[in-house]
Amino acid sequence: MNLAAGLARAPQKVLLVDLDPQGNATMGSGVDKRAIEASITEVLLGESDAKSAIVRTAEDFDLLPGNIDLTAAEIQLMDRGEREQQLKAALEPLRADYDFILIDCPPALSLLTLNALTAADSVIVPMQCEYYALEGISALVETIEAIRARLNPKLEIEGVLRTMFDVRNNLANAVSAELINHFGDKVFRTIVPRNVRLAEAPSHGQSIVGYDRASRGGVAYLGLAGEVVRRARERDVAAKKAQEAAA
Repeated sequence: MNLAAGLARAPQKVLLVDLDPQGNATMGSGVDKRAIEASITEVLLGESDAKSAIVRTAEDFDLLPGNIDLTAAEIQLMDRGEREQQLKAALEPLRADYDFILIDCPPALSLLTLNALTAADSVIVPMQCEYYALEGISALVETIEAIRARLNPKLEIEGVLRTMFDVRNNLANAVSAELINHFGDKVFRTIVPRNVRLAEAPSHGQSIVGYDRASRGGVAYLGLAGEVVRRARERDVAAKKAQEAAA
């Protein structure tokens, strides 16, 4: 949500897809998850097309909202053929309309997450610099490799984002160094600090960029948006040069 708001200020055309049954990205974007007429659930089940379910947020990005109905949708998808491909098929017609489509995933390797990883070009991994998070990222990398082999050959790690970072914590600094040692330039230079304003923003139905862009959290997410845009442009330039060389 914060990244979507930051990218919208870039300015970029952004769609945020809330694929988490908790609906936090929806509520944090100022949309009541209990009052939406259509959501990503109806889209996944083929009861609505994605464009009809999109709502415009006050912070200049579009939202495909989600809520607890996603839990029931996941159960229904179990019995469908190509069940991991449903989100990809739904979003494909929208790709040309946006510079970035961001998919907020549930914190578990569920069928919903598999749909997201099958539809995505790349993955941003937000993580706290703590020991168990370091273990978790190893498991995630293995999962991404498995999905690349079976469902989505183009999937890659866009970057690792260090969040809730406390520079006074020796362990945080040690884990951060380990991340850089292992992932190199895949680690975003932007570090999101522990910040009270970041914690307050969702309760006001706003991103940190809308709530207090001058706060340390707001500055961090604007910086992250800049990094994401720059990486995308560098990829585009490299792809264009490769095409020219091939021609």
